[in-house]
Amino acid sequence: MRVLIMGGTRFIGVYLTKLLLEQGHQVTLFNRGNKPAPEGVRVITGDRTNPEDLKTKLGKENFDAVYDNNGRELSDTQPLVELFQGKVEKFIYMSSAGVYLKTDQPPHQEGDAVDPKSRHKGKHETEAYLASCAYLPWTSIRPTYIYGSQNYNLLESWFFDRIVHDRPIPIPGHGEHITQLGHVQDLAVAMAKVLDHEGTKEQIYNVSGDRYVTFHGLAKACAVAAGKDPSSLKIVPYNPKAYDFGKRKAFPLRPQHFFCDITKAKQELAWQPQYDLISGLQEAFQNDYLINAQAAKIDFSVDDEILADLKN
Repeated sequence: MRVLIMGGTRFIGVYLTKLLLEQGHQVTLFNRGNKPAPEGVRVITGDRTNPEDLKTKLGKENFDAVYDNNGRELSDTQPLVELFQGKVEKFIYMSSAGVYLKTDQPPHQEGDAVDPKSRHKGKHETEAYLASCAYLPWTSIRPTYIYGSQNYNLLESWFFDRIVHDRPIPIPGHGEHITQLGHVQDLAVAMAKVLDHEGTKEQIYNVSGDRYVTFHGLAKACAVAAGKDPSSLKIVPYNPKAYDFGKRKAFPLRPQHFFCDITKAKQELAWQPQYDLISGLQEAFQNDYLINAQAAKIDFSVDDEILADLKN
């Protein structure tokens, strides 16, 4: 297939591009051209936030499938849809499980209510718009927390920083909140499988890991991945409502239960996660964290404020 990927040179896009090339697809990337693309990949340089730029650069292009990996707001995606509506076989949108309304009956399933006030409301608005498009064979992917090598979000590295430096690990609340992580390679595989399967039109798929984990369990899993004894960790609970850190982030996960049922993706896409949590974290630690940790500047100031306050 002739495939267009919006972005393609960061995290998810890197894995997806590599996988599609290995599968024999003809891949084109549309991005600002700030990062190098893999060999054999055509790059169209442009600004997706400028509708005129999209029309000029992509208006005469022909693709079988489009992956919108980096559309955050409806205004990002609508001009792209207007260009390719009625012209492509697949339009795959990267949404987020963060659109779901908090529930007393987890895990989240694809038909559950969404929260129009969530910080991912732009994703929800985009999905609603896609559903209104008569001639667009769209599919939406809703991952939970994504981890793995090249992750530019603080997630597993937040835990690794504290574990490697033998620091206490401040965890909000009781530490037994249940969450879910999915490895980026498994996510890319699920995204690629949309191309191979009929019946994905107007469908939403939760995509993540097979198992759930508590905050305490995640800290211990990160310790195992880093070659440390998990029983040696000093986990320090604190009340997150007692602090106001402004825009600074005290913890990389939302302090609530947050996990999804991935049965639909497994059944309809013939997909199965290959990484369990430990093997995925070991991959991230060995292939990314150890390579880049020395150059990283670690800010423990929020931790220090919490720990100092708890001593008083």
